Amino acid sequence: MSTALSVNLNAVAMLRNRRDLPWPSVVDFGRIALRAGAHGLTVHPRPDQRHIRFSDLPELRALIDNEFPAAEFNIEGYPTEDFLALVETVSPEQVTLVPDDPSQPTSDHGWDFAGEGAFLTPIVARLQAGGARVSLFADADPSAMKAAAATGCDRIELYTGPYGGTHADPEAAKAEIERLGATADAALAAGLGVNAGHDLTVANLPALVARIPELAEVSIGHGLTADALEYGMETSVRRFRAACGQG
Repeated sequence: MSTALSVNLNAVAMLRNRRDLPWPSVVDFGRIALRAGAHGLTVHPRPDQRHIRFSDLPELRALIDNEFPAAEFNIEGYPTEDFLALVETVSPEQVTLVPDDPSQPTSDHGWDFAGEGAFLTPIVARLQAGGARVSLFADADPSAMKAAAATGCDRIELYTGPYGGTHADPEAAKAEIERLGATADAALAAGLGVNAGHDLTVANLPALVARIPELAEVSIGHGLTADALEYGMETSVRRFRAACGQG
């Protein structure tokens, strides 16, 4: 199997929000990404709307439904009641729950499944009852995967930030890949699917996919948007698809 690519549009939205103007349009860039073969689109609507705005969600939902019905919409966020209610108005195919404080600049750690499992379990069930696949953000920790599975979630999303941080240290990169791979092995053994995301690039994706051939999906925003500044969004999506092992 090849790994699906979901394009995270947060960085595009953040650039748009620097001015009170409608460009760059997250819908237009989402269309380019999907037309270039991306499997889906990802957004993380934070409470302060500093990048993706709540008003973007129905427009992106309509883009997928009307023009790319085989694509998926993935919404990330911390599961406050406001977030859950927002998600339920949009009906994404996947919801990825992250343990973020609203003030964090970006997601930087996974859930404490042993300590927060009782909190997560009813939320997972609620989202699944609404038709969403539920993925939970996870650190590279094989011992935590049984507790992750006990929440009833469908997948975990491996937090790959530490791996991305090894871009100048090949030996450290190998060690991080093995930690991520061992965690994926444990997740798969527990009956979970495995996604991954954070600081993934054309350069570091192939080694990760080689170690985790069952990797279902990667969600990529910053690295892909940076790549698009040089190559354009369409070409960058194709470059990342190739790095994921897609023909």
